[in-house]
Amino acid sequence: MANKAQDMNATMKEMMGAFPVDTKSMEDAFKNQAALSEKLSGVALSAAEKSAEISSAWTKTTLEKMSDMTKAKTEPADYAKAMSDFASANAEVAAENMAAFAEIAKKVQMETVELMMSAGRDLQEDASTAVKKATDDMTSAAKKAGVKQ
Repeated sequence: MANKAQDMNATMKEMMGAFPVDTKSMEDAFKNQAALSEKLSGVALSAAEKSAEISSAWTKTTLEKMSDMTKAKTEPADYAKAMSDFASANAEVAAENMAAFAEIAKKVQMETVELMMSAGRDLQEDASTAVKKATDDMTSAAKKAGVKQ
């Protein structure tokens, strides 16, 4: 009984050996995925860096304007004016910064779409090449095994 199992193992091994496996295509797919991930990470990190710069500048501007607002005034009406000026300036800065954040988001979206479309084209070309090669290999292996088409 054990002898038959060994024969089956040998048969399976021989059969699997007759159908070549292209490990290069797997390696290329891994390399392509790693390259795409690197590019996408670059886009994300660049956006995070720009966002941090905007946030930092916004905070600095806000603190500068707050220091003007917190200075001692001689008249009570001056406090109201300082608060009004601060609120007005803060609203203006907020609008500018939100527009800057929107530009970053738009750029990230465009770059991501471009990368994904490029990767899709590359993947389609690679898949087509791999299918053609696999078909050729299978046909060759079938001919070697004596199978008629």
